[in-house]
Amino acid sequence: MSALHKLSSAKVRTAPPGKYSDGGGLWLVKRADGGAQWVLRLTVHGRRREMGIGSLQAVTLKEARVAAEKWRAVVRDGKDPIKERDLQKRLAARGDHTLTSVAVEAFEARKAQLKGDGKAGRWFSPLELHVLPKIGKVPVEEVDQQDIKNTLAPIWHEKAETARKAMNRLNIVLGHAAAIGLNVDLQATTKAKALLGKTRHKPKNIPYMPWPEVPNFYASLEEYTPTQLALRLLILTVTRSYSIRFCHFDQIQGDVWTVPKANMKGQEGVATDFRVPLSREALSVIELAKPLARDGFLFPGERKGVISDAAMLSHLNRQKIEARPHGFRSSFKTWCDETTDIPEAIVETSLAHVVGNEVERSYRRTDFLERRRPLLARWADHVTGKNASEVIKIA
Repeated sequence: MSALHKLSSAKVRTAPPGKYSDGGGLWLVKRADGGAQWVLRLTVHGRRREMGIGSLQAVTLKEARVAAEKWRAVVRDGKDPIKERDLQKRLAARGDHTLTSVAVEAFEARKAQLKGDGKAGRWFSPLELHVLPKIGKVPVEEVDQQDIKNTLAPIWHEKAETARKAMNRLNIVLGHAAAIGLNVDLQATTKAKALLGKTRHKPKNIPYMPWPEVPNFYASLEEYTPTQLALRLLILTVTRSYSIRFCHFDQIQGDVWTVPKANMKGQEGVATDFRVPLSREALSVIELAKPLARDGFLFPGERKGVISDAAMLSHLNRQKIEARPHGFRSSFKTWCDETTDIPEAIVETSLAHVVGNEVERSYRRTDFLERRRPLLARWADHVTGKNASEVIKIA
C-alpha cells in the first residue's frame, strides 16, 4: 500500500482543479466548476472499484481518512465495500420496507401494464381490503407463509376468487421486494397455499340469457341513453364491457371498430389491437350514440368520463333479469353452437379468445375479419328478430 496521509488541510483547501492522492487509494478530485469529491479506489476480488466518500464541502480530510480506513477493512475481510454499504442502507431503511410500502411501490411499477393505469383499483383492492389491514405494517422481509395463511384463511373457501387474486398480488409484491434487494422468501405464497389446502369453493358460471330470449330483450332497449345504447352495441359485437365503455370515435373506421390492445381483457396472448366487423345494426347504434358523445367517447358518464362498469348491470337488475352483460357472449356462443356450422376458430376469434397453442398462433397471420363479418351480421339479424334461426355455414 502506498504511503498514507500525503495531503494537508492547506493543500486540500488551495489546490487547483485536478486529482490528488492521499495514499491508500483515497483521492481528492477537484473540478473546474469549484466542486470537489472524495473517491476511494480499491481492488476487490481482482476488480478495480471506485466508491464516493462524499463531497469536500460535507466531508473533511480527517473524516475522509476515517471512512477510507473503514472500507479498506471491509476489503481485507473479503467483502465488496460498495455492496456492503448498500446492504447497510437497506437495513437502516428497513422500517420503510413494510409490506404496505412495498405493495404500493410494486403497484406503481405495474401501472403501465394495467387498464387505465390501474385507476379502477381492481389490481390493488384485494390487497387493500384483505391483506394490508392485517399484516401491512409487518416488514416485508419478515412476512412468511404462516402470516399469509392466517390472513387469507377467512376468505380462502368463502371468497375463493378474491383470495386467489390476493395471493397472486402478494407473490408479485414479494418478487418486487426481491428485485430491489430485500431478503424475502419467494416461496412464501406457495407454502401458504399448501397450508391452506385446496379450496372447497366451486366456481359459478356467469348468468347468461338463452339466445332465443335475446331478441325480446334487445327490443326492450328503446331509450337512447348511453347505458341502453352501450348494451345494444355490446350484444351486437359480443365484446367485453370495458371495450364498449371506452369506445371512441377514433377507433371506428368505416365498418370496422379497432379495439386498442390496452382495452382488451388483460394483455397475455393479445399481441395486437382487435378488429371488430360492424353490422348495419351496430353502425346504426353508433349513429344514435354520436349526439350523446363527449370527448370522443360514445358512452359518456352522467358527469364525467364514461359510463361506469356497473351501469349496464344495474339496468339488467332493474329489469329483474338474472343475466349479466358478460353473459351475452355466452348467448352468442350457444347460438353459434346450436344454429350454425361455423368453424370453432372463427367463433372463438369473434369472442377475442386466444385460439390454438403457441406454435399454431405463431404461424397464423389472420384474425378472420372477413369470415367473421357475415357471422356477426347474421347474429345481428337474430338479435333484431329479422330472421328465424337456421343452420348457416361460412366457407
